[in-house]
Amino acid sequence: MRFARGRRLAALLVVVLLAGVLGWALWPAAPQARGIDLTIAVTDGPAGDQRVNLDATFFPPPDGGKAPAVLLAHGFGGSKRSVREAAQRLAADGYAVLTWSARGFGRSGGQIALNSPDYEVKDVEQLVGWLARRPEVTLDAAGDPRVGIAGGSYGGAIALMAAAHDRRVDAIVPQITWYDLADALFPDAGGGGPENGVFKRMWAGLFFSRGGPVPGDDADGGLAGLGGPPVPARPLTAEEAACGRFLPEICRMYQSVAETGKATPEAVALLRRSSPVSVQGRIRIPTLLLQGQRDSLFPLDQADANARAVAATGAPVQVAWFDGGHDGGDGEIDWVHDRTASWFGHWLKREGGTAVPGSGFEVTRDGGRDPGTRRPVLLHATGDRYPGLGGTGRTVVRLAGPDQQVANPPGGSPAAISAVPGFGGLLGAGGPGLSVDVPGQSAIFESAPLTAPLQVTGSSTVRLRVRGEGEVTLFAKLQDVSGGAQPPILPEGLVAPLKVTVPPDAGEAGAEVTVRLPAIDHRFDTGHRLRLTVSSTDLGYATPAAPSVAGVGLAAPALTVPTDAALRTPVNGPEWWTWALPAAAIVVAVVMVLAGRRRPGADVDPALAGVPLRITGLTKAYRNGDTVVSDLSFQVERGQVLGLLGPNGAGKTTTMRMMMGLIHPDAGEIRIFGQKVTPGAPILSRLGSFVEGPGFLPHLNGRENLELYWRATGRPAADAHMAEALEIAGLGGALERAVRTYSQGMRQRLAIAQAMLGLPDLLVLDEPANGLDPPQIREMRQVLIRYAERGRTVIVSSHLLAEVEQTCDHVVVMHRGRLVTTGPVRDLLEGAARGNGSVRRLEDVFLTLIDDNVGERS
Repeated sequence: MRFARGRRLAALLVVVLLAGVLGWALWPAAPQARGIDLTIAVTDGPAGDQRVNLDATFFPPPDGGKAPAVLLAHGFGGSKRSVREAAQRLAADGYAVLTWSARGFGRSGGQIALNSPDYEVKDVEQLVGWLARRPEVTLDAAGDPRVGIAGGSYGGAIALMAAAHDRRVDAIVPQITWYDLADALFPDAGGGGPENGVFKRMWAGLFFSRGGPVPGDDADGGLAGLGGPPVPARPLTAEEAACGRFLPEICRMYQSVAETGKATPEAVALLRRSSPVSVQGRIRIPTLLLQGQRDSLFPLDQADANARAVAATGAPVQVAWFDGGHDGGDGEIDWVHDRTASWFGHWLKREGGTAVPGSGFEVTRDGGRDPGTRRPVLLHATGDRYPGLGGTGRTVVRLAGPDQQVANPPGGSPAAISAVPGFGGLLGAGGPGLSVDVPGQSAIFESAPLTAPLQVTGSSTVRLRVRGEGEVTLFAKLQDVSGGAQPPILPEGLVAPLKVTVPPDAGEAGAEVTVRLPAIDHRFDTGHRLRLTVSSTDLGYATPAAPSVAGVGLAAPALTVPTDAALRTPVNGPEWWTWALPAAAIVVAVVMVLAGRRRPGADVDPALAGVPLRITGLTKAYRNGDTVVSDLSFQVERGQVLGLLGPNGAGKTTTMRMMMGLIHPDAGEIRIFGQKVTPGAPILSRLGSFVEGPGFLPHLNGRENLELYWRATGRPAADAHMAEALEIAGLGGALERAVRTYSQGMRQRLAIAQAMLGLPDLLVLDEPANGLDPPQIREMRQVLIRYAERGRTVIVSSHLLAEVEQTCDHVVVMHRGRLVTTGPVRDLLEGAARGNGSVRRLEDVFLTLIDDNVGERS
């Protein structure tokens, strides 16, 4: 009787649960916000006599009533279409939303003035006036519209600038934007200001060289119209060819600083006129600053300066550092929307009484991986107030190391690599990045192993002594050294550039300078060491063309690091629905950049010129003596799809990294088409790869991401063979959609297309089917087979043995760093069948081989 009653209770619970699930699934969705496309005429210019038509879309509140308004601004190189999805979500939340293409972008007229008070700010003032006349918009007692402004990058700056000039704006949410554009493009971590700063050459080139398509285009362009605008409706003028649709005075300013690499007083004044620094003390409304931790264009110190300026007026201000920025990251689209909506809900809708939503300070942190999905988990640490880049506490870490010499090579090449615009720490995008330092160009100072974990939150400082002649350009970075075979980690791929002027009579005393390192939030674990690397070059910056040698030493052995013990991190992790998509590990661009520097005396074996890959006696050991790859040898032929198999710890990833020239073998060699693989070897330009998972800038569409990536390699656009790679990948119309709308399968296929750019003869992919469902895996299989059918070679590392059996024609099986067997898949299966009397699966063969190998070695 008790058992029967229990079964009835269980059945009742199942019915209740099913009803709840069905009720949730069938609950009516929020009404879809429909946009009304329109043209809004504005007048701007210094004299207010320039008429410009702005292409706009208005999203009325779906319920048909009145609502507060939100102006949603797009990023640089985008248009109103870039923010359409975000606008629809805000409208569905009960706002009247207006999006527009800023002057010089999309289908709007005019020229780009960089958010000048005479141009873009005047335009926004008139857009606010347009909203005031709409019957759908809630008005305040004074008859002003209740309005907020949100936007990222270029759009974030216009939110700040408009708030300073137009008192009708009630609240703002600027994202990943600047405080001082001159300081952002000419940073000096030694405190010298932009006039003494180091030119952010690559970012500036992307920012200015493609200032949107010329009039007549319908393109929306991504960041700075990367990859070049589509064919215009009329020929380009000389000025437009130089820097697109910028105002002539801005174009001339850029051309001047690009030639010299130095910021003139006129350039600094022009850039600051379009920056919140010029309106300091005039932003007196509630401000939520969302800044990306992965941002070498507008780092966290830009948000810090904005926060301090707003707080000085007494206005409410909150700061959040999230996993995103101009160098990628997760982007946290849903979290950004929720924080924006709750901020406007309080200040525009007057929801929640007097309690301000959110926390004074919030930081996204790495929470490891979800044990079920193996996807990255993001945690949000929160504090009651924003402490600034100095933190709430300070810890002194002692560094050691002798004075060292660093050489600046002729022309500044080859250069160290930290962040490549758009891809952050390119050698490890998706987490804290790796970096490439050139021997002889850097000085290294290290701490002793930590006896306890150290969470650094903010900007560390160190005092250096520099010897040399005249002006010395240096780049300082704080790295995390774990030991063993793992390379040092450069948190978020960020460096601190500085210029030091050494007096002529300084002698051995040199010049001392306090260096403020990039602001980060990073945990250094017990046993790890903090490494300060000071180099003479960095790929993203302009460096002196003349060769020189400078001496670098510690003026004081103390590295002062900020901490914030008041931040609270959830102990149990976030809810299950907040897991993030896999982040990127994009390696190909760095390989291509390094490979582009031709080096004499390449080690070539003509007899292997037609062999895609031969590995001979490859060996690699950790610093503690443990061998990860041992005497590995195999060869791959043209047209093969080869599966690299092995259990965790077999050495597959280490082998792949050695193939790509990222790790030095201790013994043996790798040859690609007869040429020996070394870091930066020209032959690496014939290799394409990606590791672990795709990562892209979410606000750009698929095509824009690929074009941005290819430009970062520095190779000619014609060499990309974009059309052929896209045809093989089969992405279709999805290329024109924002990547944030992609499924995991589409992201993987876009990553494959990225690795295929340039149609490399050898394609190396680590777990390309990771996270895909069976139909998506089948599509991925077809993509790889089509690629190899054209005479190229594919190497796939995977743990999905059934998929390898259907995709690969050859396999290499590794265990504990050693080769177990290699050969055609068919031969392995047939050999096993002869020995067993029946046809077996590759999984059975693999397990038998591994077990036999374990037995032989035990």
